[in-house]
Amino acid sequence: MSFKTDKQTLDDLNIFGKPGKASIFSIYNNTSTSGGAALLEKMFLYPLYDAAAINNRSATIQYFSALNRPFPIRTEHLSSAEIYMGMTDPRTRLTMDNNNLERKFNQLIAADGDYKSISKGIAAILDICNDLFRFLKEIGSDSYYHAEAEMIAELLNNEALHEAMQDTSGKMPYERAVQLDGLFRFQIRERITDILGHIYRLDVYMSVAKVATQNRFVFPVALPKNDHTVHLQQVYHPLVKNAKANNIQITPEQNIIFLTGANMAGKSTFMKSLGIALYVAHLGFPVAAEKMEFAVRDGIYTTINLPDDLSSGNSHFYAEVLRVKKVAKELSAEKNIFVIFDELFRGTNVKDAYEGTIAITEAFAEKKNCMFVISTHIIEAGDVLKERCANINFVYLPTIMEGNTPKYTYQLAAGITADRHGMIIINNERILEIIRSRKKKPLPHEFLRR
Repeated sequence: MSFKTDKQTLDDLNIFGKPGKASIFSIYNNTSTSGGAALLEKMFLYPLYDAAAINNRSATIQYFSALNRPFPIRTEHLSSAEIYMGMTDPRTRLTMDNNNLERKFNQLIAADGDYKSISKGIAAILDICNDLFRFLKEIGSDSYYHAEAEMIAELLNNEALHEAMQDTSGKMPYERAVQLDGLFRFQIRERITDILGHIYRLDVYMSVAKVATQNRFVFPVALPKNDHTVHLQQVYHPLVKNAKANNIQITPEQNIIFLTGANMAGKSTFMKSLGIALYVAHLGFPVAAEKMEFAVRDGIYTTINLPDDLSSGNSHFYAEVLRVKKVAKELSAEKNIFVIFDELFRGTNVKDAYEGTIAITEAFAEKKNCMFVISTHIIEAGDVLKERCANINFVYLPTIMEGNTPKYTYQLAAGITADRHGMIIINNERILEIIRSRKKKPLPHEFLRR
């Protein structure tokens, strides 16, 4: 069992984005180590699907948010340790046989590359273990990190490692380096690797905690899957400057949100905000909202920026049909999923879009264990669905007209929009005048003046 999603959803919600561009991942990637960044990316790729696991991770990050302590391990030590532990060739192992006049002479005239990396790595591991040991003393027995802290303490509780940690004298003699190299890389290699793994996880917890504090994000509460509810207060898009926040509630009695509104009213942004919050909440991470409770889902599927499938020769409408079919297969497997569709069947004529929107939404309405957010410009479909389905919550994003200028509130209201401002916007941009106008052709003598 695992949490299911797909590339279309990841792209719609801008989870990873394009290199060098802002993304949801980039907001949370405040890690101090490359190992921490790699682990964070893995967490983003594989959201959790168990309420207890989500709440435990969330509580751990909240603990570090309250602790407000800097990362306890120096990154330069971790870099040296990583290089050292990456030297897996047994021929690089230090031995007393190498402690000869030739080696000593080589060290005098040039740096012995392997030996330098090995000695730096050994010293780094000793410093890392000592820093980690001191940090563990700060962890309270009542904290959610206590169980993991005990696991780290058990890894440090090795007689040979403990003895090595006590020796903090200056320059390390070659004989001592031989002994510790054999210990770290060959005798207790797995133990050292596990210690580094815990440090990377600690890096993720502490960096995400810092993100929560800096952005004033809230920690969601995960509910059992059979609750089938989502409660969000003042949720907003974390990448939109001065984004407007909204409240939304999804329940088994109203498990479909039917969203209408004029062009540019903010429908897509709202749906992305909702999808992002739900996705990030399944990571056990804080979200851009004031409060959130959610029933854990088996997966999330969105269709917001669906590209044309030109390589396969398919029209945009057929790409939409295939997307609905993919979601239908997930629904038929009796999974508890969250679905977002921005304008069903925009790639076809109004009549087919109208009939398709009604038919598909009615079919969705039968899946009471799932949650749906559907937007459309075809407001007539809403009038029909209002008569046929009792479990739909109709909301819209109003537009206020100031003369001929539309003003967008970006605040949800109950009901179905009556706004039709497309022609007003076209007229405001004077498009028809531009098409009909004739550009005056300059006379020949005007060319001479230029």
